[in-house]
Amino acid sequence: MKRVNEAAKKCKRPVTVLQYGEGNFLRGFVDYMIDIANEQNVYIGSVQIIKNIPQGDLAPLKSQDCVYTVLLRGKRNNEIHVEKRVVTSVAGATDAYEDYDEYAAFAKNTDLQVIVSNTTEAGIVYDDTDLYELTPPNTYPGKLTKLLHERYEHFNGDSTKGLIILPCELNENNGDLLLDCCLKIAEHWKLPPDFLDWMKHCNMFCNTLVDRIMTGYPTDEAETLEKEFGYKDDLIVTGEPFALWVIESKSPSRISRRFPLDKIGFYVIYTNDLTPYRERKVRLLNGTHTASVLAAYMAGLDTVGDMMKDTDMRAFVEKVMYTELAPMVPLPEDEVNTFARSVIERFENPFIRHNLLSIALNSFAKFKVRVLPTILETYEKTGSLPKLLTFSLAAFIRFYSVGERDGIPYTVMDDDSVKAFFNESKDKPVDVFVPLFLSRADLWGRDLTTISGLTETIISHLYRINDAGMRGAVHGLL
Repeated sequence: MKRVNEAAKKCKRPVTVLQYGEGNFLRGFVDYMIDIANEQNVYIGSVQIIKNIPQGDLAPLKSQDCVYTVLLRGKRNNEIHVEKRVVTSVAGATDAYEDYDEYAAFAKNTDLQVIVSNTTEAGIVYDDTDLYELTPPNTYPGKLTKLLHERYEHFNGDSTKGLIILPCELNENNGDLLLDCCLKIAEHWKLPPDFLDWMKHCNMFCNTLVDRIMTGYPTDEAETLEKEFGYKDDLIVTGEPFALWVIESKSPSRISRRFPLDKIGFYVIYTNDLTPYRERKVRLLNGTHTASVLAAYMAGLDTVGDMMKDTDMRAFVEKVMYTELAPMVPLPEDEVNTFARSVIERFENPFIRHNLLSIALNSFAKFKVRVLPTILETYEKTGSLPKLLTFSLAAFIRFYSVGERDGIPYTVMDDDSVKAFFNESKDKPVDVFVPLFLSRADLWGRDLTTISGLTETIISHLYRINDAGMRGAVHGLL
């Protein structure tokens, strides 16, 4: 059987994008989009992948000439959607450690326009032990700072040779954080003040928001898929059809002119403020997950797919999203509802098995960030408490207190201080436990018993769960 790179025609294009990271997400998100832009002639350029850490192996990529298949499967417009694309937008792959000279040469590339990265949240960090003399420096900010300095020197500080820098790490305000780390390390390395000004003002460090589930190599299906495709591909990457890339800049139109991925009919948004889009994602996608999965698990379900097939839990999910979470998202109603519908379709995706217990990890921190703000905002704006979101807090308490379902134990994974509180207090009567828990300002950031009616509401929900069971309590709410 022929290889994927023999089955696809790869055009030679200038390397315009340097990509730190070779993982599934960037290959199925950024490189996929650039491939479409090339095909539609709205952008002409290719990606050079940089291996950013000593671990890993680029041999599989190089053996296929950096050509691979992206297979997207899920629901779109209420129908099953399957899309296969052979991505040819990656020009090559370079190991920054084994081929440092090849890597460093990209600093002098006149075609270079964009840098993207996904080095994990822990990758954007300032480390004062990192050294300029290392080839390459240890940290991602160190590597980037040195590359930019060498570019600055090669082009004699030319203001037009600055780059668009798009971190895809999940840190909030990731562009600001990356710039801050780079400035700190440049100062620590005693690089010239003029370079620091050039790095800050001639390059565009953008905050970004990315969203697409990439499930990786389909081990169990690979042989069947290759027969269907008619070629062998060791780098197939699977994922969902939905994608969102919000790029924040003081000059969105300037970014769009230089990197016009918003012209491909894809979900790319250039804006001067991504805050409302982050709120939309955190509240509607993440918030709905957090508000529903613990109740669903305690009601006897195991996956998100099971939850969406269950009449009561699906009704709970849709009602909590549309009637309690969506009204507090600071975007036009039609945009919010369109996104909400896409979330429902993502939850229904029959090709992804998303275990509820996996989503339940660290639920306290998730609830505090994703759900509690909507409860508080609803109370402040309306003077009343949202019925379903307060119930989700009671379900959280139940899940953390019981530790078993149908006689089968499960492990609560969370911060030690949260687990210690439940271990010490979970056997107290409900009317004692709830005010004790809600009053813990060291955990919540404030004393929640000051919210009129909240303590009594949570106690009432817990009594209902104790009397009717989780499923009966959910059914009674709807």
